[in-house]
Amino acid sequence: MWPAFLRPAPDSMAQKLRHGGSNPRLHALNLLWSLWIFVTPLVSSGVHASFWWSVAAGYPLFVLLFALVNVRPYREVNIYVAGMAMLAILSLPYNPSAWSYTVFACVYVPYEGSLRATGMRIATIVLVTLLEAWWLGIPWFAMVLMAAVCVSAASGSLAGRLNMQKNAAQRLSQDEVRRLAATAERERIGRDLHDLLGHTLSLITLKLELSRKLFDRDHEAARRELADAEGIARKALAEVRAAVTGIRATDLAAELASAHLMLETLGVVMRYEPSGQALPADIEAVLALVVREAVTNIARHAHATRADVEMSVERGVLHLCIRDDGRGGLDAFGNGLAGMRERVEALGGALRVDSPRDQGTTLHVTVPLPARDAAPRADTSVEAMPEPLTMPQERWS
Repeated sequence: MWPAFLRPAPDSMAQKLRHGGSNPRLHALNLLWSLWIFVTPLVSSGVHASFWWSVAAGYPLFVLLFALVNVRPYREVNIYVAGMAMLAILSLPYNPSAWSYTVFACVYVPYEGSLRATGMRIATIVLVTLLEAWWLGIPWFAMVLMAAVCVSAASGSLAGRLNMQKNAAQRLSQDEVRRLAATAERERIGRDLHDLLGHTLSLITLKLELSRKLFDRDHEAARRELADAEGIARKALAEVRAAVTGIRATDLAAELASAHLMLETLGVVMRYEPSGQALPADIEAVLALVVREAVTNIARHAHATRADVEMSVERGVLHLCIRDDGRGGLDAFGNGLAGMRERVEALGGALRVDSPRDQGTTLHVTVPLPARDAAPRADTSVEAMPEPLTMPQERWS
């Protein structure tokens, strides 16, 4: 439906807004501020016919420049900004409200990595407009208003674009960290499996070959070799299950760091204090899942500005408290929370939620820690190996 030159380019402002999570169509509503162009007949007793000619010829051109600023490649924006500034200069003698074009020109001056250069461009546009206004005899208080509006609008737009660039760089940094972490994890898993299975499978192969050769000559020796191969295979299976359980188990410190990054990206200030004490693997895995569920709920539903995670150990009992200053009203019987409560209770602990509406949510978990001297020794047999921990997919709501 649109000509090719009005279709958003990959590096256009519209595409950058879309990638940043904003709606370019809502951004286009800024065009409504240009209606100030038509204010002159409302504040003046009479207008000359040249006013209507300047509006009829200039306003459609301005709308076209506004569209081009948003959909054309970013490297071309300077051209269209210069066109807006020139349009203001040409229209101002016939329409005193045409300085509104200058506001848009200042707002869309592209930031190219230098605040000083960008500020100089904005100052030049404003100064040229003020000089023309002074030459035309426009009152000084109107000129002060023009300068104040242009500078404030340009500063707000520039701050918004800098913040958008910062958020984009932060997302790229987080994606790079996740990619590097995934690569390192794959390499570690490959090394672990090679170390666990390489020698073991070679030994099993040798045992089976020997038993095949002894089968016709010495049945008892062949049976012993098969039994040895079976024992080695069982031991290897136990080691693989233990390795997979360790791979799938969630590290609490990593989960807290990930939660901090996610909430920081959303503008939520997160403060967390780890207990500083080494925890059993099963307790740490469950607490990590509780943190993940709680932080996911804060990010999606709480509308909070601050979140606190506190951990402490008192008289052999671990206390985990997660609170936020959001809107509260959490459903204490949601599927995700019910699953977390079951896992905590399986460790002999308890999970309590306090979530009054409009007063934030506080989640408190208590888990008894096993005595160090009473810790049972791990059994490496196949029957004693626990099944790998399955990461739940349900959420609180």
